[in-house]
Amino acid sequence: MPAAEIIRILDKAAYHKDMFLQTGHAIPRSLEGKRIVLAFFENSTRTRFSFEIAARNLGAVTLNFSASSSSVAKGESIVDTIRNLEAMEVDAFVIRHSSSGAADHISRITKKNVVNAGDGTHEHPTQALLDIFTLRDYFGAIENVKIMILGDILHSRVARSNIFGLTTLGAKVGICCPASLMPADSSSFGVQAFTSIDDAIRWADAAIVLRLQLERMTGGYIPSLDDYSLNYGLTDERLEKIRKHMLVLHPGPVNREIEISSNVADRIQPPGYSKSVMLEQVTNGVAVRTAVLEMLLADSDQPHSFKH
Repeated sequence: MPAAEIIRILDKAAYHKDMFLQTGHAIPRSLEGKRIVLAFFENSTRTRFSFEIAARNLGAVTLNFSASSSSVAKGESIVDTIRNLEAMEVDAFVIRHSSSGAADHISRITKKNVVNAGDGTHEHPTQALLDIFTLRDYFGAIENVKIMILGDILHSRVARSNIFGLTTLGAKVGICCPASLMPADSSSFGVQAFTSIDDAIRWADAAIVLRLQLERMTGGYIPSLDDYSLNYGLTDERLEKIRKHMLVLHPGPVNREIEISSNVADRIQPPGYSKSVMLEQVTNGVAVRTAVLEMLLADSDQPHSFKH
């Protein structure tokens, strides 16, 4: 996606955030009569509820799909599930799936609009958009801002989408993690790689702290949780030692006292060497997802796909 299109989404999200904070819903309700399937084959809280609020604010009807209580649990394939839902004349699918490439696959078998709400270890585009929106709100512009992405880069779809989005808008991106969690192709990302968290903190203006994805780890990537926390946890002590003010983001859910201390996660006001905008990210997620749904379903009659 080119920079101009990303900026168009962010600008529309800014409009919807203002409307949402002033009135509690989007104006105008441009998706009246539209039906949006929230097809979550993986568990989710923030993403699913923010898409649901966004759709309802625009006047759309949401249909919540849960794999565990659907015919998928009886062996129905994802292809048959999507085709049957499409036959009910829905207008869009919001897809969360544990398999990388699932959203792309679904977009090839349906004529309806598709939004990737996270696929395996591949991408999570609307999370990256809301992170970028939050950073732009704080810094005023993204270009040349130094953003450190800290944590489980190897398994993180959030990291990949943020890297592509931030570098497209001219930010300077660094990734920091143990060597065992550094992707083999990280040199192709156009980012600066750190294995020392202290070096990364000295370099960065802001940190996107990633959840340590324990459910995806099967190969002994770290010696222990205590070891990871000691060497890569973002704490007050570490920030104070370097005397560095740091804007802190986290996509959630948070493993407290592992990748980030509770003090850093919860600090929303100075004094201190950090400022957390994690709850602002949640609010901004509604605005960004409202913008994406409106652009897909109201701004054009042609199907689109926010897969990457």
